[in-house]
Amino acid sequence: MRLQLALNVNDIDEAVDYYTKLFGVQPHKRRPGYANFTIDAPPLKLVLFEDKNADERLNHLGVEVFEPQQVRAAGDRFDSQGILTERQHGIVCCHAEQDKAWSRDPQGLRWEWYRITDDDPTKDSGQWTTESSAIKDPAGKPCCS
Repeated sequence: MRLQLALNVNDIDEAVDYYTKLFGVQPHKRRPGYANFTIDAPPLKLVLFEDKNADERLNHLGVEVFEPQQVRAAGDRFDSQGILTERQHGIVCCHAEQDKAWSRDPQGLRWEWYRITDDDPTKDSGQWTTESSAIKDPAGKPCCS
């Protein structure tokens, strides 16, 4: 398990340069307007979205898990506590196929509990697009929204 921090940044190249220096690792994945870092120490998934017009720098927070039952258990726990926002199975988002359970804290901050099931589902097929600095999935839906 590792925490995920998803940030909105003004300039993806500038941000990648900074975070590469800060954590001493290269991005795990780069796409137009998007980068993610898989950092071992501290255990962190850092995701960057280029969005010059974002109202907030923090996009969302998450917990990446590695077993399917961990996402189901989190979703069941959220549901039993009345804080489940949405479950997603096999969704393609952030350039990966994932299963997710979403929740929002009382101030509206989004949390996702997720597991990657395919780290490169489009195999560079050009299905991902960037429009108005927002990453879109193959169906045209904004990623992680």
